[in-house]
Amino acid sequence: MAHILIVEDESIIRTALRRLLERHEHQVQEAGSVSEARQVDPSQLDLVISDVRLPGEEGTDLIAIMRPVPVLIMTSYGSVKSAVDAMKDGAVDYITKPFDHEEMVQTVERILQQRQPGERGKTSGGDRPPAQMVGQCPAMLEVFVRIRKVAPIPSTVLILGESGTGKELVARALHEQSTRARGPLISVNCAAIPENLIESELFGYEKGAFTGAQASRKGLVEAADGGTLFLDEIGELPLEAQARLLRLLQEKEVRRIGATQSRQIDVRMIAATHRPLKQLASEGRFREDLFYRLNVFEIRLPPLRERGDDILLLADRLLERTCQKLSVAMLRFSASARQAILIHDWPGNVRELENAIERAIILCDTGDISSENLGLGELLTDAVETLDLPQESTSLEDYFTQFVRKHQDQMSETELAQKLGISRKTLWERRQRLNLPRKRES
Repeated sequence: MAHILIVEDESIIRTALRRLLERHEHQVQEAGSVSEARQVDPSQLDLVISDVRLPGEEGTDLIAIMRPVPVLIMTSYGSVKSAVDAMKDGAVDYITKPFDHEEMVQTVERILQQRQPGERGKTSGGDRPPAQMVGQCPAMLEVFVRIRKVAPIPSTVLILGESGTGKELVARALHEQSTRARGPLISVNCAAIPENLIESELFGYEKGAFTGAQASRKGLVEAADGGTLFLDEIGELPLEAQARLLRLLQEKEVRRIGATQSRQIDVRMIAATHRPLKQLASEGRFREDLFYRLNVFEIRLPPLRERGDDILLLADRLLERTCQKLSVAMLRFSASARQAILIHDWPGNVRELENAIERAIILCDTGDISSENLGLGELLTDAVETLDLPQESTSLEDYFTQFVRKHQDQMSETELAQKLGISRKTLWERRQRLNLPRKRES
């Protein structure tokens, strides 16, 4: 039995929540404001559940007041910003109102289980991004929140995002924050295995199942038993293998090629793709029933071009890591290099950025990496040099806005896009987002 404090100014909601938690054998105290909650001894609490909007002080103030007791925030606004702000302040999790009773109970139980047995008020560090992941933009903070919410639950997860956005990092974070962290994480790139071998690689085979099968072999699915199976680029999986995968998800069993008996298996499935699976399913190129089995919980990774100043955070982190890997003295980006990094469209996303930085380290002859060292093209270098910008970091939107306003009277849209190193489509999208309408030609 846990001791829980509910802080909510609406008496009807507070009473309903108290009765719900008491039915699940928790001991509950109530408070109508932060000032009332201050009267409760934190050392006697296992969890605080608080609304954000309260008379007087806000509910998020309790995160510091009750520390180290975990605080679950309730918000009726359901916006990414209010939820993310609460998580950044140190809330263990959030739930939107009106909440589903089952969701509330599951969330409470999950938070309580994550604490050390017999230790009250241990926080789980949910306000920090997963290891190896960097980001401060709203889209990435939402990714971190979604990872935290689904990682401890054995639900199937579908990760969507362009190539090079870090889908495998998300899969690894889900595994490491799950109850299966001590088990194996088996990663499979479905696009890298020849179509005629994919089924035997995934599901294994018995001796004599086909020519060359001289001994029985366990597949990658069985190798992931007790842990997590990550299928990257699942949109490339042949239809025959999709049927076997569907059975795995439905029946929790796998049958090797050539076998007459199935084997029970305990695997948590995570899939990823850059392709539109729903569209492929409607075209008959991906099983619709498998798509809905996979798409239980979705995490969408933003492309690098939509992450604003995260690009510079990533660049600095990658520069430090790559210098260590190559055993060279720590370098730094020049002002022109930082501007070039911000302006470039990065169609290959983080993977392209990482490759550009490694190439720049090899080519750099001084302590400062130049825009030329990055090898992003002469047009981009010319674009950087035409901008009169401060040495300090400026946002991607500022660079884009200044360049477009300075040159749009002399250049066509095609020329602008070429100078910026982006496509015409991206140029149009950024114009719309930044309210920079294209000037009408006379």
